[in-house]
Amino acid sequence: MAASARDGGSQETGYEPDPNRWRALWVTLVAGFMSLLDVSIVAVALPTVQKELHASAAQVQWVVSGYALAFALALVSAGRLGDALDRRRIFLLALSGFVLFSAACGAAPSITLLVVARLAQGLAAGFMAPQNSALIQQMFRGAERGRAFGFFGATVGISSAVGPLAGGLILALADGPDGWRWIFYVNVPIGVLAVLLGRRLLPRTATSGRGHVDLPGVVLLGLGVLALMYPLVQAEAGGLTGLWWLFPVGGVLLFGFTRRQHRLLARGTQPLLDPRLFTTVRGYAVGAGVGALYFIGFSGIWLVFALFYQHGLGWSPLRSALAVTPFAVGSACAAAVSGRLVDRLGRLLTVGGLTGVIAGLGGTALLLRFAPLDIAPWLTAPALFVGGLGGGCVISPNITMTLRDVPMRMAGAAGGALQTGQRLGAAVGTAALPGLFYLVLAHRGDDYRGALFVALGAGILGMAASLALAAFDWRRDRRTREPHRTCPDDVAHSPVHSRQS
Repeated sequence: MAASARDGGSQETGYEPDPNRWRALWVTLVAGFMSLLDVSIVAVALPTVQKELHASAAQVQWVVSGYALAFALALVSAGRLGDALDRRRIFLLALSGFVLFSAACGAAPSITLLVVARLAQGLAAGFMAPQNSALIQQMFRGAERGRAFGFFGATVGISSAVGPLAGGLILALADGPDGWRWIFYVNVPIGVLAVLLGRRLLPRTATSGRGHVDLPGVVLLGLGVLALMYPLVQAEAGGLTGLWWLFPVGGVLLFGFTRRQHRLLARGTQPLLDPRLFTTVRGYAVGAGVGALYFIGFSGIWLVFALFYQHGLGWSPLRSALAVTPFAVGSACAAAVSGRLVDRLGRLLTVGGLTGVIAGLGGTALLLRFAPLDIAPWLTAPALFVGGLGGGCVISPNITMTLRDVPMRMAGAAGGALQTGQRLGAAVGTAALPGLFYLVLAHRGDDYRGALFVALGAGILGMAASLALAAFDWRRDRRTREPHRTCPDDVAHSPVHSRQS
């Protein structure tokens, strides 16, 4: 079948547009928003949780870091399971588990049970996340796929930016010692509705010939990611100094995982993560690198802002969150449009977006460092809005360009690997930037403005590295103008696009 891109068709043989595809997309976006929001929304409630459950600082930190760790561990394996079995089934089971464990978090009577429930909740979120991008690839083709990934990218960016605001609002509305529990309970009615709608609207996946799952590869990859992330999530408890040896261990495990995937491919067996994603699918390797580097700076800045406003200026969590809301507003505005511009501008859109983010956050850092402190937070609103506009042109287009040429049989694993890189980048950023903030405070006393300036500068450096990689890819495209390359045995199963710059 050959259909126009405007009609949502493609030149892919056998594709018939699902009449429920747009309604089904919103089901997956709501579920994805909940799972990503829960990475950051809990942070503003940690002081209350620590007080009410009589927890230590190390215990309460696991409420956040345990979720992020379990989330990252599941991504690639869950994506491959969705490819091998049925993405709809995996998505609905994971979403049901997420709802159940959210309720368990809200009802937890002790810090130990809360941490256990958060680990289980993170695992369910990790199984759900790669099905989102894979279902988009399954349901959409042509220009419609760019629009759908635009909404998906907006969901990723906005959920990361509004987490502190959402947490602050819930704490303000749910007053009392148990108000923090509503941060988890709010997921339950939304999640139940998403499950019911998902059962009705989501398409099933044809699974003929996809049944093999590389279990030794699952173990190697899981242990490798765990070794890399565990010192990072334990950074505030001395993980970087006491557990540094896990970094080379993780490198060895991931090297062994890579060798195993190449051996399986040479034998004609489906690997857990096909190495050809990085070598023959154009745009995937660069897009994964751009996303990981961007999240190093992007994820850590929100914790730094919260520390500056709440500890340095004595603001409430809600007021602190409102101060950075212009970024989220700008991101939402740009992301809704940027998905439609990807086919026209290509990687140039990401280059422009990263430039905007760096300019906006750089201006914010300068204002908060040198402007009069009584008006500086208000002067930052335009700069943060500009940064948000840039951010909306980074995540959404990058996801589109990274995943749009991935063959359908690898869609879940590819989405999982992409998000694993983003989670690792986020873990580095959330460990390094607050660490720099506290380091400056330790050497300069109560110089919160100086600490903020240094930490934001480090985050901007991560984004500058992402910009350099994106600019390299854009210039290479301008020189070569080569057509897309896909995995040789999947030409008939991969969408045909022209990548314009």
